Amino acid sequence: MNKTTETKRKNIPDAEAVSVTPAVAPEPAPEVTVAPKKKILFVASEAAPFIATGGLAEVIGSLSKAVAKDERFDVRVILPLYQDIRKEYRKDFRFIGNIFVPLSWRNQYCGIFEYEANNVKFYFVDNEYYFKRPGCYGYYDDGERFAFFCRSVMEILGFIGFYPDVLHCHDWQAALAALYLKTIYCFRPEYQFIRAVFTIHNIEYQGKYSLDILEDLFGISYRYQNLVEFDRCINLMKGAIECCERFSTVSPTYASEIKDPYYAHGLDQIVRRNEFKLCGILNGIDPDYYDPSTDKALFANYSAEYPANKAVCKEELQKMLGLPVKPDTPVIAMISRLVSHKGLDLVKEVIEQVLRQDVQFVLLGTGDSTYENYFTDLARRYQGKAVSIISFNSDLSRKIYSGADLFLMPSKSEPCGLSQMIASRYGTVAVVRETGGLRDSITPYGAGGNGFTFSNYDAYDMLYVINEALGVYRMKDEWQQLVKKAMETDFTWSTSAKSYEELYLSMLR
Repeated sequence: MNKTTETKRKNIPDAEAVSVTPAVAPEPAPEVTVAPKKKILFVASEAAPFIATGGLAEVIGSLSKAVAKDERFDVRVILPLYQDIRKEYRKDFRFIGNIFVPLSWRNQYCGIFEYEANNVKFYFVDNEYYFKRPGCYGYYDDGERFAFFCRSVMEILGFIGFYPDVLHCHDWQAALAALYLKTIYCFRPEYQFIRAVFTIHNIEYQGKYSLDILEDLFGISYRYQNLVEFDRCINLMKGAIECCERFSTVSPTYASEIKDPYYAHGLDQIVRRNEFKLCGILNGIDPDYYDPSTDKALFANYSAEYPANKAVCKEELQKMLGLPVKPDTPVIAMISRLVSHKGLDLVKEVIEQVLRQDVQFVLLGTGDSTYENYFTDLARRYQGKAVSIISFNSDLSRKIYSGADLFLMPSKSEPCGLSQMIASRYGTVAVVRETGGLRDSITPYGAGGNGFTFSNYDAYDMLYVINEALGVYRMKDEWQQLVKKAMETDFTWSTSAKSYEELYLSMLR
């Protein structure tokens, strides 16, 4: 062995002296199972901000956004593509294709447009024959128009690859979607596990048609006649109640009221028979859309913490309407459709007694000519104390909500009502009759509540409560505390959306 080899061997460590740690493979990371989102599809005839004729649109726009904030849900909305949909949104709609929709003996074109906002995907059903008209409703063929819309909903699901877990239909215009689901489409495998919920926003409007057109117009076989027949005619709302797994109303009190013939417009026996599926969930309002601290329509912005500028709004409203600028004179406002169930007969009976006091009265709305003429004449006879604007004006309504002191809403029936919530949000204290959502949202001042209420549908009960409110108004410290309480009342969708989410999940368990 030469010297070099011996040197190398000396440099090799003794095997017994070396500790070798065998390589250990890292433990695999635990698998994370992500539950698939529950798919919710809203079917409705209108939705804010695209097109609105009333509270239904606000509910669809706000509720879909509120539910979509919960990552457990994939929320989509489908609507008709009306001519009057606002151009600022329409220009961004994306055309994704077209299909042909069978409706009885017809085979109609159906274009499909898409738009996404606030984690909600909106689909718009295009057919110019049915929807290229001014407005949404009031046409002789509304039954056929919304039958086409509802049948389109069923046909579009395969095209967009979205079969919902829950189909949420709103009011009679969407009732046929639930009927089609449970009759024509229930035998198709991909439709068999879709659950349906139907929400009644106003039971007065039920979708009534002659039984003669069940097959020819709606494309529903006469073997399903028992589902829709009521009082010797087709009743689409009745059919949806019968077919859906659950149905709801827009306030807990209204859910109880529609079991009573006084409120149910004939459907009380159907409601009672299906009572086991009924629930009531109070609507909310969008706190960002109705925010006096940012609302650009107001003369000045303010909040519950810094309310001083509400006085500026009142002064500017008085100037704009030609009323004497009197900061200490209470302004009583009404913003309403001028129809009988809004309690206008009570107002007619006692409003002149109210106007004999140091008050001002402002009315904004349109409706029955009888009421339009009465309030126009009232303003003529009480110039400087009363103003009637027979119009629908969203910008002016915001100015009235912010500039008035009291908001009068004495409805005979009110499924939910949003005006009393908006008024409260703007610091205008509500005076309401205890019915439907008015009862669920406004609680009496005497019991530490956020407004003034009366229970009997009686003009002099209303007058008594108005006078009570005017008395509190004169006690400035108490009034400011009441205004702050009204503004801070939680009318957001957070609670209501959770109730709807629980409703959806309970249907899928």
